[in-house]
Amino acid sequence: MDKQLLSMLVCPLCKGKLKYEKDAQELLCTFDGLAFPLRDGVPVMLEGEARRMSEEEKLEKAQKAAKEQAE
Repeated sequence: MDKQLLSMLVCPLCKGKLKYEKDAQELLCTFDGLAFPLRDGVPVMLEGEARRMSEEEKLEKAQKAAKEQAE
């Protein structure tokens, strides 16, 4: 995922920052609990195509992102 492209992309619902999950090939919005897929390297930024994260996953990802920002 191109870092410049990632810095320009925001969640289409809340306009918040997205976190790139390389292993899952998803862009995560922990605020809305959505995981937007990447297909052939192209982000699919449609709510209907996004996967809903469980509450546990959402909390885990938010804590991980906060920890990374603190470092």
